[in-house]
Amino acid sequence: MSRIGNKPVAVPGGVTINIDDGQLTVKGPKGQLSQKIAEGISFKVDGDQAVVERANDSKPYRANHGLMRALLNNMVTGVTNGFERKLEITGVGYKASTQGNKAVFNLGYSHPIEFPFPEGVTIAVEKNTSVTVSGIDKEKVGQAAAEIRGFRPPDSYKGKGVRYEGEYVRLKAGKSAK
Repeated sequence: MSRIGNKPVAVPGGVTINIDDGQLTVKGPKGQLSQKIAEGISFKVDGDQAVVERANDSKPYRANHGLMRALLNNMVTGVTNGFERKLEITGVGYKASTQGNKAVFNLGYSHPIEFPFPEGVTIAVEKNTSVTVSGIDKEKVGQAAAEIRGFRPPDSYKGKGVRYEGEYVRLKAGKSAK
């Protein structure tokens, strides 16, 4: 029994859900998202709630049941509120800026790193060391934030690098004298 898949998804006003040809489309005030529907999964929309149902209790259908419910919930949240990930840049001389449709990072390398905005994602830089990645698609926002963090992950000795806001980095002890 899927605990996640059986929970209904609240559909706020201004959001419409369309299902046709194996494609799930959610439209809202911030935009539109679509997702291919997994085999054996069906949706019922009743006013302000959407329920995900599966054809039978075989293992692949059970696995996709909770997945499709979570994807639908993320789509509804994305078109109403959107998603954002915040990153912090720590280190002397490490900074970020935006130039038109790309973000430029100076992270201690011999060259600046240019990162073009992915489609549907916006990147804002505040105070040169705080980066906010936002958009309506949770997957794209998370992927863009992970790629930016991957340019210079936090160092385990000094803590320098790009980290998620609130991420704790355990620092190792350095060399100790005899």
